[in-house]
Amino acid sequence: MTRADAMGLLIAFVARLITGAQGHWKGCAPKAEQRIYFANHQSHLDWVLIWAALPAELRGNTRPIAARDYWTSGRFKHWLTREVFNAVYVSRQRTDDQDPLEPLQAALGSGDSLVIFPEGTRSNKGEPLPFKSGLYHLAAQFPDVQLIPAWIDNVQRVMPKGEVVPVPILCTVTFGAPLQLLPGEDKRDFLTRARDAVLALRPREA
Repeated sequence: MTRADAMGLLIAFVARLITGAQGHWKGCAPKAEQRIYFANHQSHLDWVLIWAALPAELRGNTRPIAARDYWTSGRFKHWLTREVFNAVYVSRQRTDDQDPLEPLQAALGSGDSLVIFPEGTRSNKGEPLPFKSGLYHLAAQFPDVQLIPAWIDNVQRVMPKGEVVPVPILCTVTFGAPLQLLPGEDKRDFLTRARDAVLALRPREA
């Protein structure tokens, strides 16, 4: 077992210890199929929680999207995202000659699954922000890849935006039924439908 493998097991254990990292598969089963998991985004722990909620056999080829400027700014963060999570780095500062989706397209083209947050930034509101267009373009370019909506619940209370010390609170990830881009579907309509699919998985208040 490599050091990265051992760290991955430790992170999964700690995530489950702090949050429970419970995965509820309501609209699909945890199968070894190429997928794009897209979810609401409220904390740096979001993709760790999804990763920990996945069965161990799915983690190896399920890659989170990580902001290059933040996650490569320190040696440990860079090693962690590169060696443990095999993250796909994206640049938040777009240049005229750079397609921000290119790293995601390359990962999907090689057969990997992805974890993405279509809002593009973390929200401190109860509902997701409007989805950006990246999910639409990936759905159009890779029609055979399943699009799985997911709702992450309570993680914002574990590590709110601006905080660095996690608080033990039970969290869940609910995975919904696969979506597909419909023939001729407008980008705005698709992104609204995808966001609604995420919102529909939110637990109802008692």
